[in-house]
Amino acid sequence: MSLPHAILTALLEKPSSGLELTRRFDRSIGYFWSATHQQIYRELGRLETEGLIRELPGLAPARGQKKSYEVLPAGRAELARWTAAPQDPRPLRDTLLLRLRASAVVGTAGLDAELRRHLELHRGQLARYREIEERDFPPGKDTPQDRIQHLVLRAGIDLETFWTSWLTYALEEVAGVEGAAGSAGSAGAG
Repeated sequence: MSLPHAILTALLEKPSSGLELTRRFDRSIGYFWSATHQQIYRELGRLETEGLIRELPGLAPARGQKKSYEVLPAGRAELARWTAAPQDPRPLRDTLLLRLRASAVVGTAGLDAELRRHLELHRGQLARYREIEERDFPPGKDTPQDRIQHLVLRAGIDLETFWTSWLTYALEEVAGVEGAAGSAGSAGAG
């Protein structure tokens, strides 16, 4: 149910065409709620059918032109209802953690390289988030909307900081386990 709400949010921030929305998803909302271009276009049609959005009046597209949308009062009300509704946190489901757990029973061969790869991916994402923070949230930019949007970005920064720290620790632990297994094997070989 969250994709329609992500689209309503984006359209309330700025009425847009489907193409503009997909680009905005790629640059911002997509960092924490991803959607394919197909999903976005399909959802726009559904939201329009449900009377939550409409094509911008007076801008009927000619052949080949983009259709732009705006949120109707019913769409704003739905977004406000959804925002205020309680929702439990989602359980963590991460295949890397499952693979790490499995390595406890089948061995750690190849795990070091995968942990390093993930560490580099998270470092890269952290760097992107920090660039966005520097660019989009300079000192003094603190309207209520800015503060909430920065809060979302801070969650991303804090999560990536956690992952880079944890992956560094995990690499040390795996190296220690492999080192202990190697020295135990050589001690028993005598």
